[in-house]
Amino acid sequence: MPRTTATRPEIQALRAVAVGAVVLHHGWPAVAPAGYMGVDVFFVVSGFLITGLLLREHERAGRIDLSAFYLRRARRILPAAVTVLLVVAAATLALVPQRDWADWFRQIVASALYYENWQLAADSQTPAYADLASTPVQHYWSLSVEEQFYLVWPLLLILAIWYARRRSRAIAPVLLVILGAVTAASLIHAVMLTAADHNLAYFSTTARTWEFGAGGLLALLAAAPLAGRETLRTVVSWAGLALIVVPILTFRDHDAFPGMWAALPVAGTMAVIWAGMPATRWSTARLAGLQPVQWMGDVSYSLYLWHWPIFMFTPFLIGMPNPAWAMVLLVVLSLLVAGLSKRLIEDPFRTRSNPVSRRPAVLLGTLGMLVAAVVGAGLVAPGVAAEQQVACEHGGDGG
Repeated sequence: MPRTTATRPEIQALRAVAVGAVVLHHGWPAVAPAGYMGVDVFFVVSGFLITGLLLREHERAGRIDLSAFYLRRARRILPAAVTVLLVVAAATLALVPQRDWADWFRQIVASALYYENWQLAADSQTPAYADLASTPVQHYWSLSVEEQFYLVWPLLLILAIWYARRRSRAIAPVLLVILGAVTAASLIHAVMLTAADHNLAYFSTTARTWEFGAGGLLALLAAAPLAGRETLRTVVSWAGLALIVVPILTFRDHDAFPGMWAALPVAGTMAVIWAGMPATRWSTARLAGLQPVQWMGDVSYSLYLWHWPIFMFTPFLIGMPNPAWAMVLLVVLSLLVAGLSKRLIEDPFRTRSNPVSRRPAVLLGTLGMLVAAVVGAGLVAPGVAAEQQVACEHGGDGG
């Protein structure tokens, strides 16, 4: 069973690589044509960390406290995510032509309620939306997948543990069989669905579950890096990094993704986590341990949330598409905003130092009201815009 709890620099470095790939893809898609694979890295890391957290809790307390788990997730994820949605909703009302409000707010609502991935999957099947035109919250699809995973995966662990106890069997082998079966089934499903419809496969939670599951199995089998064997670990770590970076920079067959191609960043992420921070002169640890890399890993969640709305709204402010040279400035701005978001929004709510965070009912009530505000705006604004459009048309007819 897992026993490691310390912050691991290689995981922070993986987060930095993942968010860097996504930002690079959004800013300069020709440079990182498959930068979206950074999301796959995030999925594996999430599966590894969440599974390890839950198993350590069971080992320590003899049970998994679902209410405490979901409260921790809400404290960690929702404040920054809801803040970005509020800003996006306000900016949409202020800057975006009313003709786009219906489409944009439809996705804002889907993001606030964490079904954006299924909204995009449905849009990909609808002729009117099949081109999947970008909105400032389109990247919330991956957060939706992750939240849906958080709802089901702990229950699966509890079920496996209950079954093992009922049958008087060792817990670890039962977990291995059940989690392995779910992961394998999801992988097979992903490959088959990609061949039939790569858009559905890309956004489908069931086709992405295996990536979280791969991280979960690693947490079950090798929660801590192998002791010793520094040369082997160094080789594995470099190989894992190559499996992530090379496809990000070279893969171009988007219609074949995710499918088996997603196994490259997934395997690479698992290799880097397994290897840890090997102590050799030529180790990846020299790069992973650099302060800028660790800092970027720290702010990766906020950077992921903020960069795309910044990229999307800038053309409305300057009246033209983002010039290539301006993207550097927008990335710098995104980093600054992410750093502030991490310090002023993420950190206070993640710890219990914030008065609101210390009171779960107040925290959840506040977040619930903010989500309701976003959803309310998303439901009302398109109707107002439609009424104004009708009024303008009637006014034009009368003139």
